[in-house]
Amino acid sequence: MAGRGFGFKAGLVLAAVFALLSPSAARADAPPSPPPLTDDRGRTLTLRGWNVEDKTHRGADALTAVTERHFRDMHDQGLNFARLLVFWDDLEPRPGHYSARYLRKIERILDWAHRWRIQVVIDAHQDVFGPEFGHRGIPEWATRTDGLPFTPHPDDWFAEYFEPAVQAAFEHLYEDRDLQRAQARMWQVLARRLAHHPAVFGYDLINEPMGRRRAGEDLPAAAHRIESEQLTPMYNRIAAAIRTADRHGRLFVEPTPIVGEGLPTGLGRINDPKVVYAPHFYNATMEAGGDYDPSARWIETYENTVTRYPSAQHIPVVIGEWGPRDSSLPNMARFYGDALASLDRYSSGWAGYVWCYGGGYCAVGEDGRFQPNKEQTARPYAPAVAGRVREQGYDPAARTFRLVYDYPGSPGRPGVSELSAPPASAGWRVSVRGPAVAWPRTVPAGERGTIRVRTLPGASGRVTVTVSARG
Repeated sequence: MAGRGFGFKAGLVLAAVFALLSPSAARADAPPSPPPLTDDRGRTLTLRGWNVEDKTHRGADALTAVTERHFRDMHDQGLNFARLLVFWDDLEPRPGHYSARYLRKIERILDWAHRWRIQVVIDAHQDVFGPEFGHRGIPEWATRTDGLPFTPHPDDWFAEYFEPAVQAAFEHLYEDRDLQRAQARMWQVLARRLAHHPAVFGYDLINEPMGRRRAGEDLPAAAHRIESEQLTPMYNRIAAAIRTADRHGRLFVEPTPIVGEGLPTGLGRINDPKVVYAPHFYNATMEAGGDYDPSARWIETYENTVTRYPSAQHIPVVIGEWGPRDSSLPNMARFYGDALASLDRYSSGWAGYVWCYGGGYCAVGEDGRFQPNKEQTARPYAPAVAGRVREQGYDPAARTFRLVYDYPGSPGRPGVSELSAPPASAGWRVSVRGPAVAWPRTVPAGERGTIRVRTLPGASGRVTVTVSARG
C-alpha cells in the first residue's frame, strides 16, 4: 500500500471500514497464536528486515537503484531479511518473451544478499495493476479493461483501484484461462531460474491484490468474496506452478490490503505445506499523514483479527510491509514501541517499508542513519532457535532481550541457536543459564554481534539467554 502516500479519499474509505470494527468489536480474550516459522532442521526462525525496490527504472535501467549497499547496511544493523520487488512487466515485456537481462539483474542482487547473509523473498509486485494505468506490475498486454473508463487520481493513487477499468483488469486476471496460464508460466520462469540460489527464501505471489466491487456489495463483502472465490484458487494455481521447479521455497500469500484495517480475511486453504501468511500492516489515518492515536486501539484490533486465519490454517505469519509515512510525528515513538511489541506476540518476522536513502517511507537518510524513531526496528532478536521457544522479547526500557527455550537433546550434533544484536554505543553483554554455552559473551561498542548458543553434548533441558546493553 505504501509507495506515493495514501490519498485522502482512499483514507476515508478504509477509515469507514475501520469504524465498522470499533475497539468494542475487538475480542477481549487473547488472540489465537499462529505457529512459528521453522526450517528443515526444526529450528524456530525469525525474519527481520525491509523491502528493497526500484519502482522508477524500467527496461535496460530496471533495478539500477538497488545496490549492494542496501544489503550491507541492513546486515550491519543485525537484520537478516529482505522483500525484493520485481515486476512482471519487466520480466515479460511481450507475451512469451522473458528478459534474460532482467533475470541476470535479479541474480546479481541475490548475490549481494547472500554475501551479506540476507534471506530474500521475491515479491511479484503490482501497484494499481500495472503500466496501463501509470504504475508497475502486470504487463499492458495482459491488461483487459472492457473499454471501461479510467481517471487518474494523482493525489490519491489508492482511489485508482476503484476505477472501473482497473477493477475489470483484476477480474480478467483472475478469471481468464489464458491469463491464468500466463501468470503461472511467469512464476515457473522465476522459480526455475532462482530456486537454487542460496539467498532465496521464498516467493510472495502477488502484492496487495484487489478486485471488482460488484453491485450491492460494501467494501468488506467485496474483499471477502475476492479472497475466497478468486485469490484462493489463484494462489493454488501459482503454488502448483512453482512446485514444478522449486519444492523448498516458502510461498507467501496476501489478503487484500483491506485486512490492514482489522477486517477478517476470506482466504481459504492453500494446498501446500510451506505457506506463509503475509498481510500488510498499515493504518488509513497514518497513511494519510496523520499521527498515531493509541486510544483508537487499532493495533489491538488488527492483532485480534489478523491472527485468526493463520491460526485456523496452522501457518506462520510474516508481515510483508509496514511502517508510517511520517515517522517524526509526536506519537511515533509510542507507535514503534506498540507495533513491535504486537508483532513479537504473533509474527515470525516482518519487512518494513522501505530500505532507501532519503525521506518519507525510507528507513534511513542519505547519510545512512535511521529516520526518527525507525532505529527502534534494530534491536536484538533470535534468527534461529534450536528448540521450542517458551519466551522471547526485547524490553526497550531495560535494553534487554530474553530468550527461553527447551532443547530436547539430540544423539547427533549439539543444537546451535543464533542471536543477532545491532551496534550499540556501549555494546552488549550475553549470559546463559541451562545446559548451553554462548560465544561471544560480549559484543564490543559500535559493532554488530552474532551470538551462537551451543548446547552441551548429550544435554537437554531449558536454556535461558539474556542479551543486555552494557554500561
